[in-house]
Amino acid sequence: LGSNPQVTSNLPADQQDALHKEVASQLTQGLATQAPQQGGIGGLLQSLQNAATSGSPVTGAIEGGLISSLANKFGLPPSVTGAIAGALPGLLQKFAHKANDPNDQSITPDSISKSISNLNTGSVPNLNTGSLSNLTNQN
Repeated sequence: LGSNPQVTSNLPADQQDALHKEVASQLTQGLATQAPQQGGIGGLLQSLQNAATSGSPVTGAIEGGLISSLANKFGLPPSVTGAIAGALPGLLQKFAHKANDPNDQSITPDSISKSISNLNTGSVPNLNTGSLSNLTNQN
């Protein structure tokens, strides 16, 4: 997202970090909501890897909450939220790939499960939001 000119030109530099953190937070909450509907973390990661295009039910469900939150919190115009929505399927695929990569321990199925459990009990999420923010900075 940080390299997308529609996003960077419409968002002050001092808000870019907050945007990336909000994306990470919304993705974590969206994953927590979708995991039970996909048969758990394994099913969710499989669905995300197959979400090559927007229109996937999982991507669509996460996208709705994310775009609404970004528009409300940052006052982003539709051109920017549209660019973010367009990047979301690729971002989620990268996330799923990282989670399934045995050589990359920055995000694991176990850490996702713990994060979701913490969300469901009202605790602070435990998911490595730095890794999620790094993914958003690459798009």
